[in-house]
Amino acid sequence: MRRTTATESPSAFRAARHYLLNGRSTAAPPLPAGLYLVATPIGNLRDITVRALEVLAAADLIACEDTRVTRKLLDHYGIATPLTAYHEHNAAQARPKLIARLGAGAAIALVSDAGTPLVSDPGYKLVREARTAGAGVTALPGASAVLAALTLSALPTDRFFFEGFLPAKEAARRARIAELKRIPATLVLFETGPRIADALADLAAGLGPREAALCRELTKLYEEVRRGDLATLARETAQADEPRGEMVIVVAPPEREREVTAVDLDALLREALDRLSVKEAVAEVAAVTGESRREVYQRALALTKERDHGR
Repeated sequence: MRRTTATESPSAFRAARHYLLNGRSTAAPPLPAGLYLVATPIGNLRDITVRALEVLAAADLIACEDTRVTRKLLDHYGIATPLTAYHEHNAAQARPKLIARLGAGAAIALVSDAGTPLVSDPGYKLVREARTAGAGVTALPGASAVLAALTLSALPTDRFFFEGFLPAKEAARRARIAELKRIPATLVLFETGPRIADALADLAAGLGPREAALCRELTKLYEEVRRGDLATLARETAQADEPRGEMVIVVAPPEREREVTAVDLDALLREALDRLSVKEAVAEVAAVTGESRREVYQRALALTKERDHGR
């Protein structure tokens, strides 16, 4: 696919369009063809970059999760770019059409309902196919609920693991929490109002008395960050009215464990080998214990051999 570059003549770009900035109509610079990943506000509409406004105004098309949500943002800034839906339910059908538009030389912006696209949405498949087709892909960083909650939580930020949404069904949710228990990092999760009380209760039961923060209405007028141990947050949430919207849960990492012994290592490996391939089990146990992957692999082979001989 042919892509325009900044050195080509102005005719290689689409006509300049406008957006409102501080009440004044401002022309957006011409935009080369390609896919643009544009972060949008997570609540406060002022949390958007000038560069994002320029791209949203100049693009031929904006692909978004919910056209009604994105239209509110565009109306606020006087942007008239056409919208098309791209979400988990229609992605398989919509993606080829977007790739075709890119192949024809269009500039397409991809946004989520709030925050940075590709975080808990199907955007990565579009990016992958756009790259395969030879289209240029550009990221415009900005607002992120993950990072906003993490920085507000007062919990360690040097290493964190983003889980996204836990499973909706109780058994699957508890099983996943058991897998998250040993990850040596701060955990960041998304949850919805109807499921938040159950999720916190299961986190408290599965992870123990860890510190946590429950963040909601981030960047909005009634922003709230509640801190406490998981059991306390679970109890308070269960007693309160059901909150609306989506929230972010941030959970402290596990306390540093004592040095792993050979017995501990074997126990962890046996449990992992019951669920995973040797390669996957080695990767998981090495990550959890900090032991050398090579040493863990050798021990995994020995345990596998013992198990096979015992049959």
